[in-house]
Amino acid sequence: MAAMMKAAVFVEPGRIVLDDKPLPDVGPLDALVRITTTTICGTDVHILKGEYPVARGLTVGHEPVGVIEKLGSLVQGYSEGQRVIAGAITPSGHSNACQCGRWAQDGAGTAHGWKPMGGWRFGNTIDGCQAEYVLVPDAMVNLAPVPDDLTDEQVLMCPDIMSTGFGGAESGKIRIGDSVAIFAQGPIGLCATAGAKLCGATMIIGVDRLPDRLAMARRMGADHVVDASRVDPVAEILRLTDGRGVDVAIEALGTQATFEAALRVLRPGGTLSSLGVYSGDLTIPLGPFAAGLGDHALVTTLCPGGKERMRRLIEVVRSGRIDLSPLVTHRFKLDEIEAAYELFGHQRDGVLKVAITP
Repeated sequence: MAAMMKAAVFVEPGRIVLDDKPLPDVGPLDALVRITTTTICGTDVHILKGEYPVARGLTVGHEPVGVIEKLGSLVQGYSEGQRVIAGAITPSGHSNACQCGRWAQDGAGTAHGWKPMGGWRFGNTIDGCQAEYVLVPDAMVNLAPVPDDLTDEQVLMCPDIMSTGFGGAESGKIRIGDSVAIFAQGPIGLCATAGAKLCGATMIIGVDRLPDRLAMARRMGADHVVDASRVDPVAEILRLTDGRGVDVAIEALGTQATFEAALRVLRPGGTLSSLGVYSGDLTIPLGPFAAGLGDHALVTTLCPGGKERMRRLIEVVRSGRIDLSPLVTHRFKLDEIEAAYELFGHQRDGVLKVAITP
């Protein structure tokens, strides 16, 4: 009989439950990783609510920290017992998209080598990380060693929210001396705020409705915070910039209101960097779009993945340039995963990120 493991499984919209599943077979290029810490992402909540479709019976989660349990027969350069992370995006490394540097749009197996969001496999197209073990595909492309002097929680943000938030700042091409507004200061927005500071922005404006998140935005590098429940954020940002608008606006929630506000605060020729996961059509208001003649850039970003990306993010943490460990506000055991979803999904008790351990 196959060895079994515990895993958080999508059953139907509104239900993710802890269940028993067989340990996966390890292919030649795979690695089986024993999970020591993982977390829940806002995207997992979209899956729970049925807003993003996945197969029933799929193990969810895409943010693994763990130890290599078993290596595939062709995997070189790693050892069993080694501490590792893998990105939320696990590209093949050999597709046309990967060779163009678009790891997240990996179309391995297609004739042309491109697939929208194709690099996002964990908890999307293959079993994910909210389990005792996870099978990491293309291990030599995706496993990044964790230095002994860093804890699991210090690197827990690297697989997704740090990579995504920083990616939004990088896609926005933030330059030294730029003004930047970040709409929504959830975990992704907070990492975008930190990324904007690292990129050299000198006026960083964080927008949210929750006092705890606005306070954390200041810790992550925001120079100004705007409480959207008290003031019109567009008017306030235009006031702060003397009517000019910001060089870069980052949208980190995925709603029409925040997308539109981000466009309204952009200066002509500015960049709207969109990180949100949208669950409906967007409309672009004519005025702030300048009838299509405002020289605006509109860019979208899916979390950059692969081991070199993870190595760089680990180095940011290790260097002390940024400390994202305050984002872990709650801790649960894997056996308590359903309670963790209840708390995180309803944004109770000031939750930012939860740490899930065996």
